[in-house]
Amino acid sequence: MHYTPQVDDYVRWNRPGISGHIDEGWVYFKCDESISIEVGVKDKPYCQYTKEEKHKKIHILVCCPNFLWHQLEYVKNRRGDVDDYKSQEHRHIDP
Repeated sequence: MHYTPQVDDYVRWNRPGISGHIDEGWVYFKCDESISIEVGVKDKPYCQYTKEEKHKKIHILVCCPNFLWHQLEYVKNRRGDVDDYKSQEHRHIDP
């Protein structure tokens, strides 16, 4: 079965070239050439030069090119989990 990742899918990326290394997380961005997988989120440190913090988090992403999508394993998605997930305000809607 050929899997095509979509934004808000949770995936595991088992990379055979890297012994025992598995990245997993939410598909954060998708285009024809690649996807980015959010593997972590942490609080943004305080900045004394910023008057108003618009972004409170740092998103840690890995890039997976389309010729490696066959290494991805679909786990679940959060498109129907309205109670568990709140989209970022003003976030671009992916096609």
